[in-house]
Amino acid sequence: MSARFDRGYYRKYYLDSKTAAVSAEEMRARALLIAAYCDHVGLPVKRILDAGCGIGLLRAPLLRALPKAKYTGLEVSEYMCKQHGWVQGTIADYRPSTPFDLVICYDVMQYLDDRDASRALANFGRLCRGVLFFSALTTYDWKHNADRTRTDPDVHYRSGEWYRERLRKKFRHIGAGFWIRRGAPLITWELESAV
Repeated sequence: MSARFDRGYYRKYYLDSKTAAVSAEEMRARALLIAAYCDHVGLPVKRILDAGCGIGLLRAPLLRALPKAKYTGLEVSEYMCKQHGWVQGTIADYRPSTPFDLVICYDVMQYLDDRDASRALANFGRLCRGVLFFSALTTYDWKHNADRTRTDPDVHYRSGEWYRERLRKKFRHIGAGFWIRRGAPLITWELESAV
């Protein structure tokens, strides 16, 4: 899979403004939302894992918003790891010695087949001890929401429920992409949850 995510892939979906799937401004806003949510639920963030970090658009704004945190970028792309010094690996197999307070996995899971995606979702339970921010392209999104001129179509399409069913084993769904690790001492009010 590493070869798929080469210089051409990142140029097309991240660096060329005509075909980029996301902008630096959008990712900055997302980072601020994530940091604000962690602050809102009282999570002191010392360790961040950005799983499938790509060119690292979340890194700088996250570290500005969470200055006491250490950021780890995990990426399958050998090219990106050489360019930015990320840890090379997959979310399905990554086994650090210490879990992370905050785990982010944005727009990655659709690249994994069902077996590896299931393993990766289960691995979040080992990797995350606080807040998980998760999003993936779903079948519904592809049909109704995605800009097909800027979205890679060569992925595995699944329903949102497919992801939710697996994540609910270890996490509580809060909404807006946020999940809280079951058993984490983080308080949310009833009407702040997606249940």
